[in-house]
Amino acid sequence: MGLFADRTSSSRMQANQLRLYFSAFAYLMVQTLRRVGLAGTKLARGRSWTLRGKLLKIGAQVRVTTRKVWLSFSESCPYAVLLRTVLARVQAHPLRC
Repeated sequence: MGLFADRTSSSRMQANQLRLYFSAFAYLMVQTLRRVGLAGTKLARGRSWTLRGKLLKIGAQVRVTTRKVWLSFSESCPYAVLLRTVLARVQAHPLRC
């Protein structure tokens, strides 16, 4: 499903199990992003590799201060408006543990 869960090429079982844990966690994050952030958009039913390519693999300048993390995208970013919408929705969603 584009999250590399089929790559268990290590000779140690613990390493393969850790890779599967990371893949499962990535799947849950993509599903939450789809359910919370992308609801009502054209990418709400997008596949995981589509979301990865259009939303997550974007070049940006990152500045970290003591209180904030600043992301500076290019002005020609085709999904800038969608990224702002998704970020606002995810930030407004309460974190449940």
